[in-house]
Amino acid sequence: MLKHLTRTTLAALAAGMLATTAMAADYSFRFQSSDPAGNPNFELQQGWTEAVKEKTGGRIEIELLPVESIVAHNETQDAIASGILDGHITDTSYFAGKDPAFGLIANPVGAWSSPDEMFAFMADGGGKELMNELVEPYGLHFIGATTPGLEAFVSKVPLNGVDDLKGLKMRAPEGLVQQVFAAAGAAPVNLPGSEVFTALDKGVIDAADYTVFSTNHAQGMHKVAPNPVYPGFHSMPLVEISMNKAKWDELPADLQTALEESVATFAKAQVAALAERDMQAVEEAKAGGEITVTDWSADERAKFRTIATGEWAKVAERSDNAQKVYDVLTGYLKENGLMK
Repeated sequence: MLKHLTRTTLAALAAGMLATTAMAADYSFRFQSSDPAGNPNFELQQGWTEAVKEKTGGRIEIELLPVESIVAHNETQDAIASGILDGHITDTSYFAGKDPAFGLIANPVGAWSSPDEMFAFMADGGGKELMNELVEPYGLHFIGATTPGLEAFVSKVPLNGVDDLKGLKMRAPEGLVQQVFAAAGAAPVNLPGSEVFTALDKGVIDAADYTVFSTNHAQGMHKVAPNPVYPGFHSMPLVEISMNKAKWDELPADLQTALEESVATFAKAQVAALAERDMQAVEEAKAGGEITVTDWSADERAKFRTIATGEWAKVAERSDNAQKVYDVLTGYLKENGLMK
């Protein structure tokens, strides 16, 4: 059949193929994650890149690199602005050194009891708009948020509520998390994640803010700290998916929408997958007689949130942006009955 086509027709076909190839190349992006290769979060993020390719009919391809592949975990924002990277999937709190507002919106300790609460705030409560006000001056555009979920709490001793935190020797990352636990009467110390197990085992600490239940269990934390609080009551990091703003602006509207929708779908899938792993790990640990799980009551969670909000207010005083995050966040929580 090809021999019957005119040279003009063949030339037009070739031009169309070249145009399609060029378009595909225009929308090839390189993102860096804050998670290492092999980590459950990273594996799920790779699934997101595949979903983007499928959803856009191959018009967008994203190469996802593990943490530290191109730059350090806290340098991706600058790397995106300068064009070294096109985007990132990362914990927003890594940039709190530039503006405390990043730390406050990333992990307002005690604010959320479930991922759905945070997703609702981001989608309909002003969170998305706040994020773009924060990142766009740095040359980024915020596409959407995800999270691994509400972190569990590892403890050697029973913790039934806020009063049991008083004097508790515990590991907590520096910044707002340490600040809130100190205000609750605990004695937080700064330890890298790699030292948590040993510190618990040797009695250097009696509890730790670490990560989700299933990861704690896989790493053997409950062998030395058999009194976890689950679901957690304190920490649920906002993980942002953002990209270079100029490159975002160049995308057709339908591809921008496709990216936003893909992130929303991915966020729910990630939360569901990790929650299922958590439930399986809880049942496995209970069946083995290894642990006693405590679920804090709504009243105790509210007490902790009250302490936390006092520390949020202190962070709000450190920048105009932080004050705006505080005002929008607390206004939303009050309007939706989440600060009782």
